[in-house]
Amino acid sequence: MNTMDLGAGLGGIYLDNNATTQIDPKVVEAMLPYLNVYFGNASSQHGYGVPVEKAIQRAREQVADFLGAEHPDEIIFTSCATESDNTALWSALWSQKGKTEIVTTPVEHPAIMQTCDFLASHGATIKYLKVSGKGDIDLDEFESLLTPQTALASVMWANNETGNIYPVPELAEIAYRHGVMFHTDAVQAVSKIPVDLKSTKINMLSFSGHKIHAPKGIGVLYVRRGTRFIPFMKGGHQERGRRAGTENVPYIVGLGVACELAKKHLEEVSSRVKALRDKLQQGILSSIPECFVTGDESKRTDNTLNVAFKFVEGEAILLMLNEYGIAASSGSACSSDSLEPSHVMRAMNVPFSAAHGTIRFSLSRFTTEEEINKTLEVLPQIISTLRSMSPYWKEGKPQIQGLDHEFDADSKEVRA
Repeated sequence: MNTMDLGAGLGGIYLDNNATTQIDPKVVEAMLPYLNVYFGNASSQHGYGVPVEKAIQRAREQVADFLGAEHPDEIIFTSCATESDNTALWSALWSQKGKTEIVTTPVEHPAIMQTCDFLASHGATIKYLKVSGKGDIDLDEFESLLTPQTALASVMWANNETGNIYPVPELAEIAYRHGVMFHTDAVQAVSKIPVDLKSTKINMLSFSGHKIHAPKGIGVLYVRRGTRFIPFMKGGHQERGRRAGTENVPYIVGLGVACELAKKHLEEVSSRVKALRDKLQQGILSSIPECFVTGDESKRTDNTLNVAFKFVEGEAILLMLNEYGIAASSGSACSSDSLEPSHVMRAMNVPFSAAHGTIRFSLSRFTTEEEINKTLEVLPQIISTLRSMSPYWKEGKPQIQGLDHEFDADSKEVRA
């Protein structure tokens, strides 16, 4: 079998856990009875439905405990975090007539960015915070953007590309003082940092199961009691009338177990996984010239490393890594019709010479030291090979220094 065909479970090295994670075997084990034995509809009042409804409520309690929510009924099950994000943004606008502004950042996930673009085309005003070269935001600027017309402030808890952790509890407190609803996309934060919602002023929070070793197709929207809320999906009474559609019981059960496991393994992510991430970072920086870490190294999730390799294309690096059975991802959003790096790199003004060569390595509790060693064994040669073919690189040194331009995050044009 060609290594191009290998998956993480077939002998490959999987370092793309911010994209998705493998399902924990204990999660699969918990799901199986609800695929072939307890198949009833949770809305049914007979003997097939009652145990299924009890399983959903048990999972709701597990998720609430994982998030530190005060009440299990604050947990709404959705299909994914993208649905949860859409619901939060739409609900905030629909439920507060006369408030048309949303405050967010230019480094959010497309589930927020593209929804904001759509809402802006229908009359909403979207205000974007600036981010520094490390991707950080300023609390004072955030507060200055809040007005009586602000319906919602939405800031991710951790960035999917750089791992940057944002001061969400502090932001939520500021929003609360101004009477502004606050939402956070916590997809990359839950299972990596402690989350205790009852000690914050967060109104709504989104996350996806497949980022914490649960299956794809299940997500959560936390809505604090007392928060104004209008359902995004209509057509049924499920989830206390807040999200229509027959519940995906096996996946909900799996998510509940995944949350219990994530809480149990949180210290491991903060110690063993961080040590492996740091070993990978130190190995790369010490063996490969002209590369640097993007984002804020002092405030990032313990599993994430985003490295910019100057004068090489991220897509080419990924293809060669894949030949060795190593899976990572590129911070570049390059496609056949676009030569622009990702919106995150543009917002941070990462130099043009490096922005196209950003690679994200994201680890999990299943990552081994042997896998890190293997990656460090092959990566330097991959970069050397690609640079030998680069018109901008000669004998390990850049030929064209003038390519160190910056991107204008507003115009999306290159500026010197």
